[in-house]
Amino acid sequence: MTDCIVNEPLKGAAMPRVGGADVMKRTAVPGRIRRAMAGVSVAAMLSMGASSVAVAGTQRDTEALTLGMAYVVPPHVSGAKVRTPEGVAPLLAERLAELVPVKQITAAPITQRQSDGPGLSEVDALLVPLEPGAEGDKQRVVIPTGYRAGIMAIMRTDTDIKRWEDLQGRTVCITEASGLTGQLQSRYGAIEKVYRAPADALLDLRIGGCDATVHDSTMLQALLKFPEWKKFSARLPVQQERDLAFIVKRSDTELAKTLQSRVGEWRKSDLLAKLTHQSARDIAFEVYLDQEVPDCH
Repeated sequence: MTDCIVNEPLKGAAMPRVGGADVMKRTAVPGRIRRAMAGVSVAAMLSMGASSVAVAGTQRDTEALTLGMAYVVPPHVSGAKVRTPEGVAPLLAERLAELVPVKQITAAPITQRQSDGPGLSEVDALLVPLEPGAEGDKQRVVIPTGYRAGIMAIMRTDTDIKRWEDLQGRTVCITEASGLTGQLQSRYGAIEKVYRAPADALLDLRIGGCDATVHDSTMLQALLKFPEWKKFSARLPVQQERDLAFIVKRSDTELAKTLQSRVGEWRKSDLLAKLTHQSARDIAFEVYLDQEVPDCH
């Protein structure tokens, strides 16, 4: 008998947010406020908090924070599907962008061998996963955000894939932001299908286009708590766990202290757990909206 799942709306699901581009929009403010804020440093603006910085439209008058990211989410295109990004780094960048203009630049992860960090001399700060052994030193300050994730594979529960090595010759869906392009093929002989966002890769898993999909492990663990994903809860062990952290030049003491304070506030309010839960719910909702046929394969 054909094994089918007919999706039902997620119970208690919140509507997904309107997307990164809309979150990044600035609200126009009176010219007197823009003039008052002209020349204020990035660190000073960040330290003021959202209630004091009603200056979202002051990008022309204030210095932008250049932020190195492992992956920069492309701008939202009008009419395109809303897609939640991989991981929380883009969401944290959005939080900073609510206070000060942020210019995101692609940068590689920090390793122990890179004393100054890739591109750290060209940006104000980095927000990237830390490789094992990467710590602060005389040249840089490392500020862990408290978010830790690796990569995890999920499959249908009736899969015969039991080990990472079993991915040989199997189709695996991943995202551009995962940084895995080419790795699963070279390491395990997998056939990779690369998508723009997690919802696209997860949808392909549900309709039978791939044998497994590999994503941010913390997000996947939150996603699999939803009953609609029970049939796709087979998983492979988490690999490559890394901490997400800000890295700042040690000479930039003002910015380092400001980011440490901001991260402290995020930790106190349990923001990362909240963002993870909402991100998983948004992704699940995006998959649900796009899945126009039952899961029959």
